[in-house]
Amino acid sequence: MAEEEKKEYWRWLESRWTSPDIDWKKGKVISAGVDVGSVSTQAVIMVDGQLYAFANMRTGSDSPNSAQNAFNRALEDTNGLTEKDVHYCVGTGYGRVNVPMAQKAITEIACHARGANFMYGPTVRTVLDMGGQDCKAIRIDEKGKVESFLMNDKCAAGTGRGMEVFSDLLTISINDVGQMSMEVEEEPEPVSSTCVIFAKTEATGLLRAGWPKNKVLAAYCRAMAGRVNELLQRVGVVKDFAITGGIAKNIGVVSRVEKLLDMKALPPKYDTQLAGAVGAALFAKGLYEKIKK
Repeated sequence: MAEEEKKEYWRWLESRWTSPDIDWKKGKVISAGVDVGSVSTQAVIMVDGQLYAFANMRTGSDSPNSAQNAFNRALEDTNGLTEKDVHYCVGTGYGRVNVPMAQKAITEIACHARGANFMYGPTVRTVLDMGGQDCKAIRIDEKGKVESFLMNDKCAAGTGRGMEVFSDLLTISINDVGQMSMEVEEEPEPVSSTCVIFAKTEATGLLRAGWPKNKVLAAYCRAMAGRVNELLQRVGVVKDFAITGGIAKNIGVVSRVEKLLDMKALPPKYDTQLAGAVGAALFAKGLYEKIKK
């Protein structure tokens, strides 16, 4: 029992990767992007605009340390690549002004738009970024430039942090929450509270009333989907549609958003949490090329 109490159910899977097909020593421009978010930090390294290496880690209490740790992790197993070999780096996210290796900071809206264009292709026109602390609905053009956007940052209930709270409350791994929420015979009414504290209280009441955990999760995922759908409707949803951020890995929320929109999101080819850092690395490449000219 003591062991179960110590388990961190909210802890999602960290990751890192290096492309086996790219030799960075043959590259003309090595650029980097570091996205320091409220919950996670991603560092991406690109060689001539192609994804070469990345790290996806938990954000700590210190933004500069979180940026440096993710960057160092991305550099591991890269055949001798060091920070000094990177020509230009851009910081983005909540901690963008505190990225020690960055020469410039660019907003997460612009970086997510550019990153989604790279990750999903030039047909993407609507991007839903479901992050740790807020949700953003972004309309973009074929080059990944922002046309319009709306952001909901009033409460954590519709974000990754809210999902972490529920995961711990129900003692279910955050990596299993989405699938478990789909295992209901009939969709329950969504939780009514828009505040994560009240939603947690409401969920506790449902558990005491005899609701099984999967039904409580279904009610919460449905509520999240409803809230982001309202945001998307306000910005106007145009095909193609893509979802970025950590919650994009949660089938329980994604499938319910798709149902409300009557539209399928494009399938991800990359880790959905990388969009901001990828966009930052692409901006870094462009900025370095301008300097060289």
